[in-house]
Amino acid sequence: MLRPSADIYELQASILRTLASPRRLEIVHYLGEAGPTEVRRLAEHFCMPQPTVSQHLAAMRQAGLVEAVRAGREVRYQLADPDLVAACSAMRQILIRRITRMGLLAETFGAATVRADIARAERAR
Repeated sequence: MLRPSADIYELQASILRTLASPRRLEIVHYLGEAGPTEVRRLAEHFCMPQPTVSQHLAAMRQAGLVEAVRAGREVRYQLADPDLVAACSAMRQILIRRITRMGLLAETFGAATVRADIARAERAR
């Protein structure tokens, strides 16, 4: 079986490390919905200091996730690839299914524990 070059896995790991921030994931989804946006507007939307947003965007830009587009004196940031939102959304759906399964397992375990406790109490009478 052929194995893709390990380099692609290194690149993927690098991008995932960049996205390993809840704020950066929020920025990805926001830019996916709103389109190109200025740093000031992002800072206002997320109630974050503008330098903090700029740092997040710089890391994302270095990873090739966002790009800066100059419009006169304004610089707007946009996703370099709109499929990034789809990829992040797919991961979110996997997590939602996992959490749901865990919740169902917890409910099942809890119900089984309650039934066992009731049975023990009835036997003890």
